Amino acid sequence: MKVTQTLLGFFVFFFAMSCSSDLDFDQVNDLQLQPVVVANLSSFDVAAGQFVNNGTEQAVSIDTPDVGVFNDSFFRDNLSKADLFFEVNNTINRAFILRLVFLDAANTPLTTIQMDIPAYAGTTNQTTLTQTFQGTNLDLLKQTKKIAFVVTLLPGPPLTSTSVGNLKLRSSVTAYFDIQ
Repeated sequence: MKVTQTLLGFFVFFFAMSCSSDLDFDQVNDLQLQPVVVANLSSFDVAAGQFVNNGTEQAVSIDTPDVGVFNDSFFRDNLSKADLFFEVNNTINRAFILRLVFLDAANTPLTTIQMDIPAYAGTTNQTTLTQTFQGTNLDLLKQTKKIAFVVTLLPGPPLTSTSVGNLKLRSSVTAYFDIQ
């Protein structure tokens, strides 16, 4: 029993002496996190017949959803880069131009992205675009309150309310943060 107590005392003394360094709590000031977040941005699915109103083709269609994520101060303060990805699948036998107009709180355009969408010809018809926002462009993105999706129907075979096909958009944002 005496040997066990002696060994126990030795180990307690050894571990107490080996862990005697000062803790540096100032290291937390050097902490830097760089998370990456991927999220859906917006989507739509417009049937060919929706480009016809009372038998007349509508050349332009506009949808302007609010982009609430840019209103968050954490997002604005810590975002260092953003990649916006857009994918359009066109199964309508007409070509389109898609303009994404980024608007501020006063509905003033900040920047525009344009995608040329070819007409459907019977095979997969996907158009993709990745737009990177850094520096000055990132500042414009942080001011964005809405994105206007302006779809312009280009000349081609006439559409009717029973025309087949769809124009589908899906988009996402990859946000790169620098938290210090």
